[in-house]
Amino acid sequence: MFKHYILTFFIFISVGLWAQQVSVTGVVVDDAGDGVIGATVVVKGNEQHGTITDIDGKFSLQVPDLQVTLVFSYVGMKSVELKAAPQMRAVLSPDATELEEVVVTGILKMDKRLFTGATDKLDAEKTKIDGITDVSRALEGRSAGVSVQNVSGTFGTAPKIRVRGATSIYGNSKPLWVVDGVIMEDAIDVSSDELSSGNAETLISSAIAGINADDIESFQILKDGSATSIYGARAMAGVVVITTKKGKAGVNRINYTGEFTSRLVPSYSDFNISNSQQQMGIYQEMERKGWLEFASVAAASNSGVYGKMYQLINQYENGQYGLENSEAARNAYLREAEFRNTDWFKLLFNSSLTQNHAVSISSGTDKANFYASLSVFDDPGWTKASDVQRYTANVNALYKISDKLSISLLTNGAYRSQKAPGTLSQDVDVVRGEVKRDFDINPYSFALNSSRTLDPKEFYTRNYAPFNIFHELENNYIDLSVTDLKFQSELNWKVLRGLEANVLAAIKYQTSSQEHHIKDHSNQAEAYRAGVFPEDATIAERNPLLYTDPDNPNALPVSILPEGGIYNRTAYSMKGVDFRASLNYNGTIEDTHIINLFGGMETGLVDRQRTWFRGWGYQYDSGGIPFYDPDVFKQGKEENADYYTNVATYTRDVAFFASATYSYLGRYTLNGTGRYEGSNKLGRSRAARWLPTWNVAAAWNAHEEEWFGEYLGSVLSFGALKASYSLTADRGPAFVTNSLAVFKSYTPWRPTAGVSESGIYIEDLENSELTYEKKHELNIGASLGFLKNRINLETDFYVRRNFDLIGLIYTQGAGGQIAKYANVASMQSHGVELTISTRNIENQHFKWHTDFIFSDAVNRITDLDSRSNVIQLISGSGYAKKGYPVRSLFSIPFAGLNEEGLPTFINEDEEQTLTDLNFQEFEKLGFLKYEGPTDPTITGSLGNNFSWKGLKLNIFITYSFGNKVRLNPVFSARYSDLSAMPKEFKNRWMLPGDETSTNIPVIASMRQNRKYADLSYAYNAYNYSDIRVADGGFIRLKEISLAYDLPKSWISLLSVQNAQVKLQATNLLLLYADRKLNGQDPEFFNSGGVATPMPKQLTFTLRFGL
Repeated sequence: MFKHYILTFFIFISVGLWAQQVSVTGVVVDDAGDGVIGATVVVKGNEQHGTITDIDGKFSLQVPDLQVTLVFSYVGMKSVELKAAPQMRAVLSPDATELEEVVVTGILKMDKRLFTGATDKLDAEKTKIDGITDVSRALEGRSAGVSVQNVSGTFGTAPKIRVRGATSIYGNSKPLWVVDGVIMEDAIDVSSDELSSGNAETLISSAIAGINADDIESFQILKDGSATSIYGARAMAGVVVITTKKGKAGVNRINYTGEFTSRLVPSYSDFNISNSQQQMGIYQEMERKGWLEFASVAAASNSGVYGKMYQLINQYENGQYGLENSEAARNAYLREAEFRNTDWFKLLFNSSLTQNHAVSISSGTDKANFYASLSVFDDPGWTKASDVQRYTANVNALYKISDKLSISLLTNGAYRSQKAPGTLSQDVDVVRGEVKRDFDINPYSFALNSSRTLDPKEFYTRNYAPFNIFHELENNYIDLSVTDLKFQSELNWKVLRGLEANVLAAIKYQTSSQEHHIKDHSNQAEAYRAGVFPEDATIAERNPLLYTDPDNPNALPVSILPEGGIYNRTAYSMKGVDFRASLNYNGTIEDTHIINLFGGMETGLVDRQRTWFRGWGYQYDSGGIPFYDPDVFKQGKEENADYYTNVATYTRDVAFFASATYSYLGRYTLNGTGRYEGSNKLGRSRAARWLPTWNVAAAWNAHEEEWFGEYLGSVLSFGALKASYSLTADRGPAFVTNSLAVFKSYTPWRPTAGVSESGIYIEDLENSELTYEKKHELNIGASLGFLKNRINLETDFYVRRNFDLIGLIYTQGAGGQIAKYANVASMQSHGVELTISTRNIENQHFKWHTDFIFSDAVNRITDLDSRSNVIQLISGSGYAKKGYPVRSLFSIPFAGLNEEGLPTFINEDEEQTLTDLNFQEFEKLGFLKYEGPTDPTITGSLGNNFSWKGLKLNIFITYSFGNKVRLNPVFSARYSDLSAMPKEFKNRWMLPGDETSTNIPVIASMRQNRKYADLSYAYNAYNYSDIRVADGGFIRLKEISLAYDLPKSWISLLSVQNAQVKLQATNLLLLYADRKLNGQDPEFFNSGGVATPMPKQLTFTLRFGL
């Protein structure tokens, strides 16, 4: 009986103690109002009594009474202490002294303690470069392992971006762009090599050119297979996730940003271009060598000062000649040109103000939040015929239907109107070894390559027709219009505690139109009439643009464009639909075991279309009435040329994915990710079309260990190790489409146009086994924080093995095709990345922070039967060859000048020669000299930020090393008096014996050109020889800015909550570059067309919020 009393007593005591416990529930959120997953909630003084927040940031905890204090903490955020209450809301703010701890992959958010991949999160406000609208350029120097080469600075062109180097041989190796969880598609696939071509297509090469930089909240760069594995076969080259801004609960704001930018006009003092006096001395030598005599210039395709002088001598109007044919008159005319010293940069460029205005409105309550923005960008043009106007709109709304159900709607739109100089595509003469562009009127290229003796108001001769650069830019230009639209909806349903369902649907649409106007009296249109109108039998015989009827052996050349101009229109459209459904579970077991489970499926379609049309004889001066000549169609039929094209491609994808993460006390983490997907782009066989990708990874957060603070806390405040091994993939180059046989129609050649028929030929045989390019990657990384995180260090080492890469394979020709694309190539790469962030000084008024970034990436092709020829290997962008980096640059060995001052070389037969060179040789390549890769292997930056009260000074330096660049091809066997020569011509061969002291070849005489019929081979080879290569390494002062936050006491009377003024200089100068470049930008390929380098610019920015 006594035992029953004792038992009853203990039961009452226990019930009494339980009754004294109080239940506390609440939510932990960040500054944006989003729930913080995995935040720690403990009773102060009793750290063993606590819990961890769930997927929504919610928690529930039993406490002794409401007098206790609860401590809310999360790595990367400032801890908060609050008195216990039945319902609580704790707001955690980021701690600048800690590492950022939320990873956004675009598909899900994850606690960084549980994230095992290599990633960097960039605050858009800190990385944004005012005055530069392309947001992708903001990544330069901001993340270890991310290389950004500004191969062209023209609006709309994309920089060449690599995440840990190249991942494909013929593919573009561009990272995948994801905006608010939706993959951004390019309207046109422009390869990384084509980005530097200067072709008109590069103006629409950026998938994110329509995004307003002020709408971006952050960038998350996913680098290794563990970070990107959730994207499977789209992520082999890395992923850049953009998160845009949204409204915040309880915050109502109107923000304005105005950027006013002036770009500096280039100066001849930065280049080694001859002035007019030096140039005239060269022309006098050319005259002595027979190039500028009347007989040579009268019917020349190109002529400048001398040609104009002879035209004036022959011109008789109103009873007098344009120029007296006397030695004194000729000398006076040439002397005027000698001292003209025309500054083409000042005439073709201007420093007019570009303006970018952005207004945003944000608001939010507990039930809904809203963000909307509008922006207007106006650029009058850095050069003639290069103005841009862009308009963007963005709406982001979230509505909480209930505590468990919410829906978000996002709409983005952009419209761009742009003008660019008229251009044709770049062409390669594989026989003579020359990269050229006909009718090039690029202002930057013209200023560098045109003689400073020319009168800017005068018409000279080019392509046998009158030419003036200003007249041509007004009459030969491209009008570009681009429309971008995206509609996105996302539904979130909190099914159970810790379990959330998500459904996302998005529609993307982009259309662009390029209208190339070649007006009636443009040089390009007149060139099609030169020799016929006006009549000149000599020019007519030489003009390659005239048409000679093959059906009439005695026919004279005629013009296919007797009247009017040419109207070219190219239109691109892209429509994409994405759908994704997923389930995400976050839970804990006994506050010790953290479990995250994620799975779902997605499907997508992308339809692209390209249409092209050319209208001959479009009479701009007569209201657009067409005047077409029948010979246009007759010539086109004989040459089997396209009159118009209409090409459509359809891509369909489906994928299933799952990820599981387990963590013990946040210390030890294991992760596995798998994805199974298929694409209609690949072979019909199941093994080729469907692919499983996966990742396994582990992480150890040493700072979570109980002994860490005791033994290492005085030095180390943070420490984590991680390792992963993965398989990711890519669908391969866009142009490789032979998973099915490719048939094309054509018109077989016949001796006469009157006899014709249609035919069909096989362009590509079917490769039913064409499959994904794949990559195995091992990544080992460490994160360390020293001295209470005053010094933070992150480093990663990785090894990659890319296999099943698409390359060429050569067969015996069965089926009618010798060279086929197949999965036959492989490559290996490795690299190291290092980021060091320090807080050097930090007190109440003054702060000085430093960031240093370093990365080294090396790759090598291990298997490839490419049969690259000489011209491919020696051109500036480099090419692929087994045993070398993906983009390798080779040179023809220069063997010195001969006794005539002509360049000689070692050819494929190991013989010294002048002109016996075969630029199409693909077997005997051992004679070529390997220079190095064209992609940099070492990249990084050094940034220093100083702040004192309201003043902020930022100095940002970027660097790049390890690559080689080809110097501009300025040497030729024949020069005209339109051309400008570099100052190095002053050291050219002049007299016998000079070959022992100079490597600059002689200005070849007309006699030498007749003596050596293929002398152009020698000078083209000289442009691609080993002495025309420079080190591509540089150190650039990328940005220096001074900002001032106006004191609240100044602006409070105006009801302004914050205001800032900022002055910024961008691309101000190169601190180091190879002297051989002589002003040539090591990042920029002077390819003409629409390409211009990144300008030096000054930007004034005004920001304020109401």
